[in-house]
Amino acid sequence: MSGRMLVTGATGYLGGHVVSRAMAAGWQVVSSARSGGERVDIRDRGAVLALLRRLRPDAVVHTAVGRERQDWATTADGAANVAVAAVGCRLAHVSSDAVFSGRDVEYAESALPDPVNRYGAAKAAAETAVRAVLPEAVIVRTSLLLGDGNGQHERLTHDLITGRLAGALYTDQIRCPAHVGDVAAALVELAAGDHHGVVNVAGPEAISRYDLGVLVARRDGLDAGALPSATLAESAEPRPADVRLRLDLASNIIRTPLRGAGEFLAV
Repeated sequence: MSGRMLVTGATGYLGGHVVSRAMAAGWQVVSSARSGGERVDIRDRGAVLALLRRLRPDAVVHTAVGRERQDWATTADGAANVAVAAVGCRLAHVSSDAVFSGRDVEYAESALPDPVNRYGAAKAAAETAVRAVLPEAVIVRTSLLLGDGNGQHERLTHDLITGRLAGALYTDQIRCPAHVGDVAAALVELAAGDHHGVVNVAGPEAISRYDLGVLVARRDGLDAGALPSATLAESAEPRPADVRLRLDLASNIIRTPLRGAGEFLAV
């Protein structure tokens, strides 16, 4: 499948990569964001409906999320608005492993969300809205995204080592980080297909945020020994500790290789 694709949140980290991958795959791409391309505030349902009626895209890849982690209106309500407007076309919606508490550690697509903070709850609400409005949509749960040098975790690692920011990376917060380009390519692939429901798209390697920072530091020639560490037990922040997305389904339906952090951050 190809044709016209609308990418929401196109000025964001993942959205920008989706635009590039979709164009390379032959899509006619239209980007939208609050501040670039087809400007639209996804919190405004009427504006989103008007945009899609005018553009008539064949597929929508929804990567937009609130600028602030507490922005429920953009993350949850915005996703519902996009789903309502996307009725009649293919929708690939980006979700997150933040919908889980970490109590069960490993999570397949059938796992029910049990978030522990407001951001996770907003992403879970977004999933619920998308599934209710567009059962034929594909919902892509992913994890930490990095790999091109501009990921949030990469920038944070640099800032912590150089002292530009105070803080630490947790040794007991485990995720399955993925290369942002791999996830973008998988989204474009899924937008061209007909799989519906949830699919996990993350890296195959579970690693702590601290050890991930060490890999980034070594790749970039920084002193990994200067990277401060801490544990979630020492923090009052309500964050999931150990969340590992199972990739059994993705390995069967996605051709795009999903690399682990040890591979794409190798020196």
